[in-house]
Amino acid sequence: MRRADRWAVLAALAGLAAILPGASGATNPTLHVKIGLIRMPHTKDTISLMDMPPPDDMVAGARMAVADDNTTGTFMNQSFELIDEVVPRHGDPLPALKDLAAKGVSLVITDLHAADLLKVASDAQAKGMLFLNATAEADSLRQQDCRANVIHVAPERQMLTDAVAQYFIVKQWPHWFIVQGSHPKDALLAADYVASARKFGGIVVGTRTFVDKGGGRRSDSGIVQTSKLMGLFTQQMPSYDVLIAADESHVFGSYLPYTTWDPRPVAGSGGLEPRTWDFSHEAWGAAQMQNRFVARFHRRMTERDNQAWVAGRMIGQAVSKLNTADPAKLRAFMVSPKFDIADYKGVPLSVRPWDQQVRQPILLSDGRMVVSASPQPGFLNPVSTLDTLGIDRPETKCKLK
Repeated sequence: MRRADRWAVLAALAGLAAILPGASGATNPTLHVKIGLIRMPHTKDTISLMDMPPPDDMVAGARMAVADDNTTGTFMNQSFELIDEVVPRHGDPLPALKDLAAKGVSLVITDLHAADLLKVASDAQAKGMLFLNATAEADSLRQQDCRANVIHVAPERQMLTDAVAQYFIVKQWPHWFIVQGSHPKDALLAADYVASARKFGGIVVGTRTFVDKGGGRRSDSGIVQTSKLMGLFTQQMPSYDVLIAADESHVFGSYLPYTTWDPRPVAGSGGLEPRTWDFSHEAWGAAQMQNRFVARFHRRMTERDNQAWVAGRMIGQAVSKLNTADPAKLRAFMVSPKFDIADYKGVPLSVRPWDQQVRQPILLSDGRMVVSASPQPGFLNPVSTLDTLGIDRPETKCKLK
């Protein structure tokens, strides 16, 4: 080997030693990242036994994300720890926030209702913290109540209704009848379906309200009798192509398929449902994710598990890229065009800078198979086709503060 070549090789090795942790004999301190989790147990009042959440619903997804973060961190001299805080049902989430702050946590995944998330994010203790909303779907959190310290991994409700609307427009089933529940959040969901119809050219031919009279979801003497009433309840409706259930309270929607007076498909809160994740989903490498989750937790991955996993992986990926756990720097990177995250749904996910909502495809599932995924072909947007789902920048009311 010529002397010049030897010097070139030595220079290259010296450069490699400079960028490899510990390669020169010096030990760089490990960056230890604490990820907080604030969660509130969810109701087990479901119509179907199949829909009852497992005891570790959502938290299992966060645990797998942290394990994956640590796998990457092994090579980056970084370590990640999950600190779990459980809020009593209908309890105050602020004591949990105080505990996390006392433990030095500044990156927090949340599983809270919209009002509780807003309360936490607006509290003085939250100064300098970054929250990743893994479950709350309220549009208001991305609109008039948006906060600069909250990134939304869970889809806004309008993204879900837009996903359904696009599919029915593609199928040329434009006439929809909406049955909504009698609770306030059911009315908000119905309003989003009306907005989606207006947005994509659907026609809402009528609406009807199903009044919740109480009773157990699955008891013989309670609301199970609803299934026998659906035929009469759906009589004398104007001609329609699809019946859309707006039942965010999980009272009647699952009873509608195969019980309506007219033989029509059902969608929304029953029948064909919009979801961020489904156990039947195996395209785009999702089978690998499903298998890893089952092997670790011995059950199926739920939507809430997947959303918590995405939140945890967003933190891990941003930390590995920047080699810092500073919330302000991580947030700036996550909302920049340089950031994206994989979730086995065909395209990388990214964050909308104007309301900090994660862009993502929405799966349409009948409970056994993924029938389709939105956005549907032919729906265009100058920035991203994913922005055809949800409230786009020209319509936003969000002013980050």
